Amino acid sequence: MQKTYLIIGGSHGIGFSLAQKLHNDGHKVIVLSRTAGELAQIPAIEHHVFDVLKDTFPADILPAELNGLAYLPGSINLRGFASMKPEQFREEFEINCIGAVQCLQASMKALKNTPGSSVVLFSTVAVGTGMPFHASIAAAKGAVEGLTRSLAAELAPVVRVNCIAPSLTDTPLAARLLSSDDKREAAAARHPLKKIGTAEGIADLATFLLSDSAAWITGQVVHADGGMGALKV
Repeated sequence: MQKTYLIIGGSHGIGFSLAQKLHNDGHKVIVLSRTAGELAQIPAIEHHVFDVLKDTFPADILPAELNGLAYLPGSINLRGFASMKPEQFREEFEINCIGAVQCLQASMKALKNTPGSSVVLFSTVAVGTGMPFHASIAAAKGAVEGLTRSLAAELAPVVRVNCIAPSLTDTPLAARLLSSDDKREAAAARHPLKKIGTAEGIADLATFLLSDSAAWITGQVVHADGGMGALKV
């Protein structure tokens, strides 16, 4: 049965891989993002230009029923705490948490209208594992994890809400951190599994959490981090 999914931030990286997987499975996919990006390869995916930091959510594009929503906009701004301004913390919070709140509130009626609907948000391994230079992003994503658990409780049993907390993943967002073979090898070596994540692998997990196969899973922060968050080897 064809389902309808909304992806915020689905033109590159994990979001594009997720949109592609859902489309290939025969579902209708609506993507909101600042640019079409790689979506130009798949004209059948419905795309609308939307910037979470500037635009009002275009509620008129939503169908009456929505089987799932994934929110992927994020940032990787690694700076020393002493040099950071409050405005930089606010911007991280706006894109990672407030943007998700805006999209979820606008989509809530359609999600509640749909039995078995699901939401997937995104955090980072740096919330549960203290890392230097991650103060602003860890603070913002920590709020996302709290939002995940609170909404999962409030929206049960109608809407499931889960969160994925990846480590460094090979996406355009992380390109600066993986810009040479030496950097890629060093990043892989920091993980117990000795490799970095892939957009396709994280999208596989998101696809599962959105699907009926995860019908008994809600309120969870799922760590897809090569073992970094739980293991010391």
